[in-house]
Amino acid sequence: MIWLFIVLAAIGVFLIAALSIGREARRLDAMAPRAVYQLEQATDFVAMSLPESTQARLTMEELEQLLVMHMNWLHGKGLLPDKAVDHRQDNTTRLVVTEESLIAYLLGEADKAGIQIVDDVDLVNVTEAHLAYFDAIGAVGPVAEDV
Repeated sequence: MIWLFIVLAAIGVFLIAALSIGREARRLDAMAPRAVYQLEQATDFVAMSLPESTQARLTMEELEQLLVMHMNWLHGKGLLPDKAVDHRQDNTTRLVVTEESLIAYLLGEADKAGIQIVDDVDLVNVTEAHLAYFDAIGAVGPVAEDV
């Protein structure tokens, strides 16, 4: 009789564990992996990726400010969440972001912050390197089809 209870208890524990693990596996499969953005790491990555001419014209502090401005621009476009929480990828509206609008925004913000941009190509280089960092940490989604 006691062996019957032990067997039933073992089966019950196995079923509870299997259902719990299955539920968590399904939940995690539905979520995109969390990309962790670290400003210091991003600044170093971008600085190492820039051409020498751009590196010579921007200080590390100015580069960090430009990256923060870029992140603020992304947040303003709805591409950067308020909180780092797990949720399904539910973007239903198409958002077209052009490089020209970003560069224009960064030129204006850099001027407000007192960052002297000698050549507009520096901003292009910074944004391309910053996007490469996003790709490296897994924060880039699929490319939209041509509209």
